[in-house]
Parts: sequence; structure tokens; C-alpha cells
Amino acid sequence: MICDWYITALFLLILQAISWSNGLSMDYYAFSCPSAESMVMNTVFQALNKDPTLAAGLLRMHFHDCFIQGCDGSVLIDSTKDNTAEKDSPANLSLRGFEIIDDAKNLLEDWCPGMAGGPAYDIPTGRKDGRRSRIEDTINLPQPSFNASSLIRIFGQHGFSAQEMVVLSGGHTLGVARCSSFKNRLSQFDPTHQQDPSLDPSFAKFLSQKCLAGDNTAVAFDASPNIFDNNYFNTIQRGAGLLFSDQALFNSPMIRGLVNLYSMDRALFSFDFQQALVKMGLLDVKEDDEGEIRLNCHRIN
Repeated sequence: MICDWYITALFLLILQAISWSNGLSMDYYAFSCPSAESMVMNTVFQALNKDPTLAAGLLRMHFHDCFIQGCDGSVLIDSTKDNTAEKDSPANLSLRGFEIIDDAKNLLEDWCPGMAGGPAYDIPTGRKDGRRSRIEDTINLPQPSFNASSLIRIFGQHGFSAQEMVVLSGGHTLGVARCSSFKNRLSQFDPTHQQDPSLDPSFAKFLSQKCLAGDNTAVAFDASPNIFDNNYFNTIQRGAGLLFSDQALFNSPMIRGLVNLYSMDRALFSFDFQQALVKMGLLDVKEDDEGEIRLNCHRIN
């Protein structure tokens, strides 16, 4: 049973559940396990009914997995005495939703044990799991301190255009960030530096008050953190981008037009986001002996 599929499938099903009626179809297991999609969907819906914030958790996990050697489930692997895995990187310690993947994995193993077979790489779902998961690889994740040029460069290294970088950044329409990720923008917490001038003053005051509660305090990226919409782009237009890397999208004359476009057209944002996600799912596909079908998502066979 392929562990990376759960991250991709769960995330795409979540987006269908909260916003889209025309989401991607994942039919790779149509013959080997016809009920796979419905079982995964039920697992997702049950989890979201209990905690809608898990949508953002799975989105972030999907990105953090795919950006490091492709969507191979490497972020699921636990550390061992001989190797510190991606999961234990500071960038990944706040990842959430692992239990949803475990629930789906256990359910599918009960109904379709050892599911595998067929051509695996001409559709978004079906790649094999990776065997490598090392903390040092997470240095290649985009950082909240990146400016537009750095974001364009690091996404470009993975074959994404500036437009695709902007639309994927729009995934921040879901979820929250911790004060530790952005408090350096506030002069209150770093008197040696000027307050980030790109911050709206009233928003900066709001953040300063929130972060008095500590580094782990959560602040939503936009006003609808559990709904997949285009509010994120409206937010950064107002100078209320939470991370420096969020506001950098609007501060850059080169890509500001894309922010304005997506702020006006939710349907276009949704469509382009789906296209970019499909492309992300095809990064560094593991073929043949390059990967494996992991029996336990948390351990290499």
C-alpha cells in the first residue's frame, strides 16, 4: 500500500470537501481496490467534522513532503537511532494530520492488503514511497523570511514558474502561523531592528498584542482559515500578510499583478491551484527500484 498516495489523496479530497465540486479524480486503484477512494474520503470527512483545522495541516504536510525529493511519503518516516528524519526538523515539528493518514492506511490494509500493481507513473496517484528521510534535506524548504526573488529561485529549482509559486503560496488561505515565525517583523520583539515597513500599522499592533502570549501563539493567515478561498490575496493587498514571505508577493512589482488577479478571481485561483498541485505531485517520481511500497508509513521496509 503506497503511503505517499494518502497524503496526496487526502489533501485533494479535503479541498473537494471544503470548496470544490470538480476536484481531481484518482482512479489508479479502480481495479485493485475499487472502494479505496470512498474509504479515504470517509476518513477525511470524519476527521474534518471533528476538527476543521486539519485541512490546513494536511495541506502543509503535502507541500513539505513533495518539496523534498518529490511526493514520496518521506515526511511520514520516524527517526531512528541511526538517522534523524525529516519529521524532526524544526520546519516540520508543527506538522499535523499524521493520524488521518494512519487511519486511512489501516482501513485500506484491512480491505485491500498489499495493494499494488500496474503502470504507476502516468497519473498523479501511484508513485512509490521513498527510502530516504533526513533532517538536513529540509534546508531546501522555503523559509518565512524569503523575499520574492528567493521564492522564485527556490520554486524555480523544482520547475515551477513565478506564477505557479504565487498560486501555491495561496495555500496559506488555510491555517495559521506561530508568532515565532513572524515576530522578527515587529520592533517590539527585536528593538535592534526597525519594524517591517510593509506591515500595515494596525495589523502590526494586533500582532504585537497577540504575541505577548508567547512564541507558540497561533494567528490565522486570513479571516477564513478553514475555508479554501482567495482571501489570502486580499489580505496581503492590505499589508496584512502574516509572514514576510507572504507580504513579499505583493511588495514585488514583478508578481504583484498576479496577487491582484487572484484576489479578484476565486475560480481562476482554484483552477490554477489544482493544476500546480498536480504538477507538484509529479516531482521526482520514484520508479522501479528507486522506491518501495511501504508496509508501515512510518518505517522503511
